[in-house]
Parts: sequence; C-alpha cells; structure tokens
Amino acid sequence: MKSSATDNPYKVFVIFLRLGCVSFGGPVAHLGYFREAFVTRFKWLSDEEYADLVALCQFLPGPASSQVGYALGLRRAGFLGGLAAWVGFTLPSAVLMIGFALGLGSLGALDSAGWVVGLKLVAVAVVAHALWGMAVKLCPDWQRQLLGGVTCGVLLASTGVGGQVIMILLGALVGRIWFSNSSAESMDAIKVPSNRTGLGWLVLFFAGLFLLPVMALKGGATIQIVDGFYRAGSLVFGGGHVVLPLLDSFTVGRGWVDQDTFLAGYGAAQALPGPLFAYTSFLGSSISVGPGGISGGVIALVATYVPSLLLILGVMPYWNHLRKVPSAQGMLRGANAVVVGLLAAALVNPIGLHALTDLWRWAFAVVAFVLLKFTKFPVWTLVGMGAAAGAVLF
Repeated sequence: MKSSATDNPYKVFVIFLRLGCVSFGGPVAHLGYFREAFVTRFKWLSDEEYADLVALCQFLPGPASSQVGYALGLRRAGFLGGLAAWVGFTLPSAVLMIGFALGLGSLGALDSAGWVVGLKLVAVAVVAHALWGMAVKLCPDWQRQLLGGVTCGVLLASTGVGGQVIMILLGALVGRIWFSNSSAESMDAIKVPSNRTGLGWLVLFFAGLFLLPVMALKGGATIQIVDGFYRAGSLVFGGGHVVLPLLDSFTVGRGWVDQDTFLAGYGAAQALPGPLFAYTSFLGSSISVGPGGISGGVIALVATYVPSLLLILGVMPYWNHLRKVPSAQGMLRGANAVVVGLLAAALVNPIGLHALTDLWRWAFAVVAFVLLKFTKFPVWTLVGMGAAAGAVLF
C-alpha cells in the first residue's frame, strides 16, 4: 500500500485535533481510534504497517500512543507533519489541565459524570473493533494466533510493564524462526534524509539525558524543572500511569507540589480525552518554583515529550531499512501477532475491567461495537451519540 507524504501539516493538525477531542479511554484506546482513522477511514497505511509502528513505539520509552501519532504525522507530511500531529492530539487535554491548575473548575468530578461514562464505554467498543480487525489480518494462521493468545495470557497474569517489551522481543524471535521466508509489505521512508540525520537526533536525545542533570546542579529552578520532566519522559516504559513515581519523586518529594494537588490533577486527567502525559502540564502550572502558570505548564509538557519525539526521529530511518531486510520480515510478523495479544490483554484489563462494571454497561458497549462493526457510522459520530446516551442512562 502506497502512502506517500501528500498532506500538508495543517490537514494533519486538524485530523489529530479532532482525535485529541474525542479519544477517551487511555493509550490503548487511542491506538484503536488511530486505527479507525488512519487504516480504515483515511487508508494512510495498512494494518501490517500500523502494527509495525505500534510494536516499535511499545519498545521505546515514552508515551506509546503519542509516539505512534507523531510517527504517523511524520510519515504523512514530514517533520512539520509530525509536530502538527503531536500538537493537535495533545492540545485539548493540555489546555484543560492547565486550566484546572489555574482554578477554572474541578475536573475530577467529571470522572463519574454520565456522559464521561458513555465515552469510556465507546472507547471499549473502539478497542474491541480495532482488535477484531487487526486479529483477522495479523493472525491469519495458528502460529500467530497462538502467539497472540499466549501474549494475552502472560500479560494478564503479570503485573510489570516490562512484560510488554519482553513479549515483543520473544515474538520477534519466534517470528524469525517461523516466518523468515514470508514476504512483507514495505513502508515508504519518512522525510528523514539519512541514517546520519537519525544518528544526530539520537545524539541530541542522549545529550539532554546526560547534560541536563549537570546543568541543573548549578542552574535555577527552570532548568531543574526541565531536567526532571525530561528524565521522566526518557526513562519510562508503558505510558502515563507508569511515569507517576518519577513525577511524584521530583515534584512532591522536593516540596514543589503538595500530595493533594498531585492526586487531584491525576484524578482530573482520567476524565479527559487525549494523552495522559498531558498531566505534566498541570504539574508545571502548579509547581511553586520556576515560572508556573501557563508558561510553566508549557515548559513541563514540552520537556516531557521532547525525548520521545527525538527517539522517533532517530530510530525511524533505521527502522525503515530494517523492515526491508528479509531476515527481519519474519520478526516483524511475530511482533505484530504479539501486538494483537497486547491489545487483547489491555481490552480485558484495565479497559474492560474498569468500564464494564454491570450488565447495562456491557449492553451499552456491545451496541456501540455493533454500530461500529456493521454500520457506516464514523467514530466521531459514535462518540457524540455515546456521550448523549451516557448522560441519559448513567
């Protein structure tokens, strides 16, 4: 499937801004929304290509769904397209989180609002629909079905986030053995000119990781804030929930934010669409040192995301070459089957476990899935219907 970079950054921004406004349900749900938009509706790429991107971003530190979105924008409209995708997807939740920090209202109470419940149940349906479509295409034989099933079981039984990375590596190893003679679709190169350019981005990533702590020793509060959020975005696998201990240690631990404020902001973030990492904009606005306010929120948000975006820029040129190597194509097929199992496990826990708490909510999610599967309702229409129905029923 050809998918050259034909869109301008503004079009990419508008598409991701819409997604940022309606993508409730957490990072795995975001991957479902992305698939509906870019594989099914806009046909920017195939299921195989999409799963390859997901596998890569699951393997890298940082927020996987935001990295997938950034890579999609990068691939579609070059460097500015990647920035447009990230800004569009992150902007709605970041604005709301900064507003909450500035005292514009208690968003934490929204978590139990009926319309938010409806949106979360729609997210269950979106993930289930994405899982269905990916399983059919990426697990067509018993070997890959077995890989996906084992992955799902292992991840449901384990508690550590590291299990995701381990299973992707094992899936790639098994795929190298079972599928090394199979052909695979090639992915068009993104607008990163060469491996040397990719290496330059990786050098910048590691320079920030090692030089910022040194600069923070003698610098003021602002550089210390940048250092803390940069490290949080650099060293965490598994997304927003897993970054909490690091954020707590250098904000609450230093007395910059009190524990009640820290938890109130995190509770509010659960009720919002878009990436959970946008919670860092709340912390940056609430910190008692440094600029604080809107500028503090923007600094914290950018510092958290820069490392993961640098990694995508640095790794993608090598990834484009690697996936064309015959010996690597079987590894990608095995890793893709593991991604299906990963999505299945996440659909069960935490998404389904927390959203499907009674028979009425089960019925709501099933109806949403049926509408998504067997009608031509666009996902944004279904989101609006889900919010309205949730407000009435819950």
